[in-house]
Amino acid sequence: MYIAIEGVIGVGKTSLARLLQPVFEARLLLEAFEENPFLSDFYGDRSRFAFQTQIFFLLSRYRQQRDLVPQAVSAGDLIADYSFDKDALFARLNLEADELETYMLVHEALAERIERPDLTVYLRVSTDVAMQRIQMRDRPFERRMERDYIDRLNAAYEAHFMSSPDIKVLTIETDSLDFVIHPSHLKQITNRIRSALGIPPYQPELPLIGDNPR
Repeated sequence: MYIAIEGVIGVGKTSLARLLQPVFEARLLLEAFEENPFLSDFYGDRSRFAFQTQIFFLLSRYRQQRDLVPQAVSAGDLIADYSFDKDALFARLNLEADELETYMLVHEALAERIERPDLTVYLRVSTDVAMQRIQMRDRPFERRMERDYIDRLNAAYEAHFMSSPDIKVLTIETDSLDFVIHPSHLKQITNRIRSALGIPPYQPELPLIGDNPR
C-alpha cells in the first residue's frame, strides 16, 4: 500500500503523514523542501527565481521517489507527504512560455519512471484557513506569502484532482478539523482511508467528514 497526502501549503500534510505512520505501521517519506537553496528567494521574487526553484524541486523529488519509493513499497506500506504530480502543478502556476515548456519536457520524461500511489488523500482547505495555518507555524521563508498565491494554488489543486480520473483520490474537508489535537478527527480520517482501500477494520456507517472518494 502506497498512500500520498496532498493539499496546499499549510494544510497539514506532514503532520497527518507522521500521525498515520504508526497507525498503518508504514514507512514514511517526507519531502525535503528545506534543501532547496532558491526557496527563500522565490517567495521574495517569484518571477525571477521560479525556474531555478522548480527545476531543483523536480530533480530532488525525482531522485527521492526513484530511489526510495520502490524499495519502501516492496518491504511494506508507505505514506508520503507529497506526490510527484504536485511538481507540475506548481510549475504551471509559477512558470510561463519557454520556461514552462522546457520544464514540462523534463517532467514528462521523468514521470514515466515514477510509481503512482494506490491512494492520494487530498486535504481540502479554504484559502483563509490555509493562511491562518501558515501564519501559525511561522516559517521564516513563508512570512511573505501572499493570499492571492495560495488562492490560485487552491484553484490549481481543485482543477488537478477534478481533471485526473486516473488518480484514486480521497478528499477530506479540513477547515473544521484538527487531527493533531483531536484523536477522534484522526480516527475518522483513518477509517475513511481504510474504507477507500478496502482495508479492514473500518466502519462504513461512521459520519463522513469529506466528499468525493473515487
